[in-house]
Amino acid sequence: MSDTHDDFPTSEELAADIAESEANAEAGLDDGLGPIDALIAERDQWKDRALRAVAEAENTKKRAETQSNDARAYAIQRFARDLLGVADNLERALAAAPRDADAGEAGLVTGLELTQKSLLQAFESNNLKRVAPEPGEAFDPHLHQAMMEQPSDTIQGGQVIQTLQAGYALFGRTVRPAMVVVAARGSGARTNAADAAAGSAAYAAAGDTGGQFDGKA
Repeated sequence: MSDTHDDFPTSEELAADIAESEANAEAGLDDGLGPIDALIAERDQWKDRALRAVAEAENTKKRAETQSNDARAYAIQRFARDLLGVADNLERALAAAPRDADAGEAGLVTGLELTQKSLLQAFESNNLKRVAPEPGEAFDPHLHQAMMEQPSDTIQGGQVIQTLQAGYALFGRTVRPAMVVVAARGSGARTNAADAAAGSAAYAAAGDTGGQFDGKA
């Protein structure tokens, strides 16, 4: 009887066997998930690389477009400047043309107008845009050149009173600034003092920072 009893494991042995089984199970579980975790990590790495490659391709495309536009602008900028003289002469001819002309002269004026329209359309199709601010538009030192200041009761200080000569911009870059007359500081105070002060301050700031202003004109 005692020998038979000795064949049964003790409680300490049972506890040890259970602990060993649990350890083996945990080790087996870890071994099973390890390859999956590795695959997930590798997938994330490739996904990150793909996103970086797409972003780099987009940046390369944008740089190429910018360089292409710059090269095109540089190639036609000199030619465009030469054509501006033609546009100016047409504009002067139309400004001097009589409004009460007879039939023969009226035909000539109409021909000049059609020629000017065709020339401006050709400019537009090549991204050479005419810059001629209307009275009351804000002075822009990047596009305008102030030739003189004049007081005005209706135009706020720092705004354009008159365009003396149209300017042109090629692909957003100024080829020639528009020559304008600007309302002097304090102009328009009778209509809106706050706007006049703000316009004068903006115009003065543009002059202080090298804005296109010719004080001798």
